[in-house]
Amino acid sequence: MNREEAWQLVTEWTESPSLRRHMLAVEAAMRAYARRFGEDEEKWGVVGLIHDFDYEKHPDMSAPDGHPQTALQVLREMGEDEEVVRAVAAHAYERTGVQPENLLEKALVAVDELTGFLTAVALVRPSKDIRDITKIKSVRKKWKDRSFAAAVHREEIEQAAQALGVDLWQEHIPLVLEAMKGIAAELGLDGSALNGGK
Repeated sequence: MNREEAWQLVTEWTESPSLRRHMLAVEAAMRAYARRFGEDEEKWGVVGLIHDFDYEKHPDMSAPDGHPQTALQVLREMGEDEEVVRAVAAHAYERTGVQPENLLEKALVAVDELTGFLTAVALVRPSKDIRDITKIKSVRKKWKDRSFAAAVHREEIEQAAQALGVDLWQEHIPLVLEAMKGIAAELGLDGSALNGGK
């Protein structure tokens, strides 16, 4: 599956702008990690882009056809590479039992919730512009405030960064933040919402 086909899959299954933006953010972070590790940027980007494509229609993770089980079935029916299918399964390891083992799978787990947290940090800034986050200490301050973005599993992100072999504050958060800044407009995090959008 190439990037165009992956985006078509996302748009066919997902209408929510915020969920589409989440998948775009994860794609950007995965591409950044592929470059960091010298891996296949196209494949890693596709995995990031499609990892939640079935979530809007099948959000009940406890149902037999819930997320990501439907996605796994659809991807296999499409004849998708098993490495991609397994990575999608591993990002929901608590549901699927597929533990993240390789760099691709570990990176997806590490960036998934972090992109949501960084989005929240950007949206509480007066500018609503993620590019205005210039100091990691401002992210750390929000991280320590457990009432902020309370649904984000900080421990999972910390453990995933450790499993990936990167320091949370020195490398992981800066890398994901920079990747998201690179597509700020696509993510709706370029401050344009303050001016009535684009």
